[in-house]
Amino acid sequence: MKSLLIRDTTREEREQIVLQSLASCGGACDGCNGCDNLGGGRVDSIYAPYIEGEMELSEINEAYLRGFVR
Repeated sequence: MKSLLIRDTTREEREQIVLQSLASCGGACDGCNGCDNLGGGRVDSIYAPYIEGEMELSEINEAYLRGFVR
């Protein structure tokens, strides 16, 4: 498996990683209340800092679990 770290991926690859990961349930994120995201907006928007190369996936996931990201 290829590294998912920002330093090892391009922006386009990171965008594809996020889209493929979120689609694992088989549905789109629009209007979805999955992933315990009730009232949290579009789930994929949470991962924008990763796509833009600002935060690693692990940092975003940790912040979300702690309630700092919604």
